[in-house]
Amino acid sequence: MTSTEGLVFDIKRYATDDGPGIRTTVFLKGCPLRCWWCHNPEGQVSKPELMYRKNKCTGCFKCSEACPIKALTHREEKLSIDRRLCDLCGECAETCPTGALEFSGKTTSLAEVTKEIEKDKAFYDESDGGVTFSGGEPLMQVDFLESLLEECRKRGIHTAVDTCGYAPKKDFAKIMSKVDVFLFDIKVMDERVHKKFTDVSNKLILENLTQLADDGCNILVRFPVIPSINDDERNVNKTGEFLRKNGIENIHLLPYHRAGIAKYRSLGRRYKLNSVRSPSEEELRRIKRKLDTFGLKVKIGGG
Repeated sequence: MTSTEGLVFDIKRYATDDGPGIRTTVFLKGCPLRCWWCHNPEGQVSKPELMYRKNKCTGCFKCSEACPIKALTHREEKLSIDRRLCDLCGECAETCPTGALEFSGKTTSLAEVTKEIEKDKAFYDESDGGVTFSGGEPLMQVDFLESLLEECRKRGIHTAVDTCGYAPKKDFAKIMSKVDVFLFDIKVMDERVHKKFTDVSNKLILENLTQLADDGCNILVRFPVIPSINDDERNVNKTGEFLRKNGIENIHLLPYHRAGIAKYRSLGRRYKLNSVRSPSEEELRRIKRKLDTFGLKVKIGGG
């Protein structure tokens, strides 16, 4: 991709959980992490992907008849997709009458995204909102992200970047002055545990967060609360200590939910956290009370 086009998999308007005020959230495709609890798995791979929603399928199987390379086949009432064979030509999705088949990820121009963002500028101005660039990981498309941030700056639109923090330091340096607030995820402080559940070390992530704090950036840390993985007292304490040490005050607790499970099925992937439940209100309040002791401004929820 270039600075004038990027791979976008969704644009959500009237968002209230992705930063201050009413916002438009632009989801850029591609992420270096593979978090077990990810609720946007369609944002992980840096190319378009075919999604099959079985609940929308009527069993007409026009899709398999339309597939020129027979990557889609059916037997009786069951559709089978050979994703290794599929070349993403799009014939099946165009033929499907119910929308059971669709592609996640579309090459979109800077002008197209900017036009969508501008539609709700009146709501941004009224609510002190703006646009949030999310993903996936938006810094995976840093040139396109930088161009989008510049267009928003020209129009006086508040900008937020929702990041996992795993990106080259030079990429953060490139966009830092153009971002009004970083929504920065901290998942697990222990490097071994972090690598197990995300596939990457957290060393670079913590280094980037420290650098952003040292450079005086506006940072809101977002802490996804995953029972049995990162909600233990030791991890919560280490998180509080790290934030206090770096002069970062604001943290939001994001309770784990299972809303993304159907997306894994539609992508033909296995979901790894079937036995994990959402945290209770009392568990969230317990974590908040502990983080309060570090002098942090703690909120439950993402708004």
